Amino acid sequence: MTTYTPGLHILATFTAPQTHLTDPDGCRALFDALIDELGLAKVGETYHAFPNGGFTAVVCLTESHVSIHTWPEFGVATFDVFLSNFQRNNEAKVRLFYARTLGHFDATEQTRHELTR
Repeated sequence: MTTYTPGLHILATFTAPQTHLTDPDGCRALFDALIDELGLAKVGETYHAFPNGGFTAVVCLTESHVSIHTWPEFGVATFDVFLSNFQRNNEAKVRLFYARTLGHFDATEQTRHELTR
């Protein structure tokens, strides 16, 4: 049996232009591209758009998950990504997923917490 090695979980809040916070299709394209590029395995997903233009998205991965919730009326989003290190060290992938998400949203980080779990 392999010993479990904790993975990295990033939880963040960022500000971004309203146009980016109301584009679930662009977010889906970004997440799908990153999942493919990083060799991750998607096992389920849901995207939901709200009447105010905001959206929420959760993608379940064999490695764990990524999620985002947007509030365009406040110019804010919350985001988290966690990848287990069960079969390989995925810390660099977590950091890249986060950095690319900030870039896609033209975001300014407000808070960021990193947990090893």
